Amino acid sequence: MTVPPDEQFGFAPDFDSPIPYMQRTRDYYAAIGYTTPYRWAHHVDAPFQPLKKPLSQSRVTMVTTAAPYDPLKGDQGPGAAYNGGAKFYQVYDGDSSKQHDLRISHVGYDRKHTTATDSGTWFPLPLLKKAQGEGRIGEVGPRFFGAPTNRSHRVTIDVDAPDILDRCLADKIDAVVLVPNCPVCHQTTALVARQLEANGIPTVVMGCAKDIIEHAAVSRFLFSDFPLGNSAGKPHDAQSQALTLELALRLLETAAGSRTTMQSPLRWSEDASWKLDYNNIAQMSPEELARRRAEFDRQKEIARGNRAA
Repeated sequence: MTVPPDEQFGFAPDFDSPIPYMQRTRDYYAAIGYTTPYRWAHHVDAPFQPLKKPLSQSRVTMVTTAAPYDPLKGDQGPGAAYNGGAKFYQVYDGDSSKQHDLRISHVGYDRKHTTATDSGTWFPLPLLKKAQGEGRIGEVGPRFFGAPTNRSHRVTIDVDAPDILDRCLADKIDAVVLVPNCPVCHQTTALVARQLEANGIPTVVMGCAKDIIEHAAVSRFLFSDFPLGNSAGKPHDAQSQALTLELALRLLETAAGSRTTMQSPLRWSEDASWKLDYNNIAQMSPEELARRRAEFDRQKEIARGNRAA
């Protein structure tokens, strides 16, 4: 009897590897009837800026793709269905000294394997402020910034990224931590990070979509092999979130050059079968694909109305 290599050598199953989000997304949209494949941002190199002073003396801020909660925009709570009405379309900023209620119902995080009950997994500003109190960083910038999840490369590159750069320069920011949530969020933050690095500001992206970030090319990337929506650590797990931020800060300090990826040692669970589910058309019936196409069209109409408002 031949023993399979997985059992003979202790190999992990082939599916226990980073989810191929770009291919899954292409296949998914083709399956629901969109025949023009999306062109993901692709670069073979990335601008790189070393820290100009020790992190303990640096002013650090955060860029998020989460949206401020607005009770007038429908269900944005834990487990809410995708809510295109909660999207935002211009860069915003928030006072870092205050508490904020930011949600991710407007983006395509992994709704099957995480329920968005803990904002610490996508908005680690409180932990960054704790790092300031402990002397790990010099100070948190006076504002953090929200980056719109924009499928338009041109709008992100020509409008949103320069806007965030201008705000960072105005606040005399020394380094930026970027935290995406959905697949397109990862592309957005990569493009913003590239703009910041090209203009003298070191960055690190904390994310879960390895293929998208590395395809776009950034200076520093901390990869957590978790379901989308958990770029800053596991929900309700203070130790996981603290370690994730510390790894990102360490990467800011130690990366020797551009396109440096560090993988978090943390695992979501011992059972990696969750990786088989996200937008996997092999697990969807024709009826489910038709339902999703109808829902996608409905959300597009909502977004079109919000953009025009």
